[in-house]
Amino acid sequence: MAMNDSVNILNSAYLAVEYIDSFLPDNPLQQPFKNAWNYMLDNYTKFQIATWGSLIVHEVSYFLLCVPGFIFQFIPYMQKYKIQQDKPETWEKQWKCFKTLLFNHFFIQLPLICGTYYFTEYFNIPYGWEEMPRWYVLVGQCFGCAVIEDAWHYFLHRLLHHKRIYKYIHKVHHEFVSPFGMQAEYAHPLETLILGTGFFIGIVVFCNHVVLLWAWVICRLMETIDVHSGYDVPLNPLHLVPFYAGARFHDFHHMNFIGNYASTFTWWDRLFGTDSQFIAYQEKEKKKQCVTKK
Repeated sequence: MAMNDSVNILNSAYLAVEYIDSFLPDNPLQQPFKNAWNYMLDNYTKFQIATWGSLIVHEVSYFLLCVPGFIFQFIPYMQKYKIQQDKPETWEKQWKCFKTLLFNHFFIQLPLICGTYYFTEYFNIPYGWEEMPRWYVLVGQCFGCAVIEDAWHYFLHRLLHHKRIYKYIHKVHHEFVSPFGMQAEYAHPLETLILGTGFFIGIVVFCNHVVLLWAWVICRLMETIDVHSGYDVPLNPLHLVPFYAGARFHDFHHMNFIGNYASTFTWWDRLFGTDSQFIAYQEKEKKKQCVTKK
């Protein structure tokens, strides 16, 4: 009975969004996007699209999303939004991070990306324009992927902090006490595989078109680069996402090496009490600000 009720609620929500969408004006970018998509299908094989297309989407998205945080370090006005103001970025650390990223991207992640074509063939996932889901379906699927990845990340990330294995794997990611955006995927190769598995679970559950692979890549990178940015910028649109953790939440984890284990949302840490030190820290900071204003 409960399952039927949930299905009915989801169907009603889908119909409501579809009804609202029918009143929205046509997207002026839809036709150019359709032309570009069909050109890609006509000129490249599925293997090329799945492999090299996925690599390009990942690399371009990753480094473009890192640009704002990289520029912030050169703008004095933005320093008031930096969370750990006593630990500025250095060229040495950023260069070290960049070199490790290139190794991870091309020697760890690229071999995994090469399996994308075989994954889409095995599950008969379409590439065509006509089968592409509507924007609100993609948004819902990406949110579902984020919920699944967040659960996987919380428990496996917490396990990687166990004193018996921390120094062998996860310690690499914590070399930077004050994180910056580019450091989001700076990790031991084993951690890349262990925590990265959570990314693919949602794809297995929801994927009904190859475009979801790319949409979810962009969403996941947007989130992880934001929480590693080291800056709590006001009017951040990601803060509109319900229960979104944000940069301060994850920055505290890097600062103290404990608690706040989830990647995107706050509910797992709240449920298991692993955000208690963060909450106490926030209350302490608020009291300091009140005293300063007086």
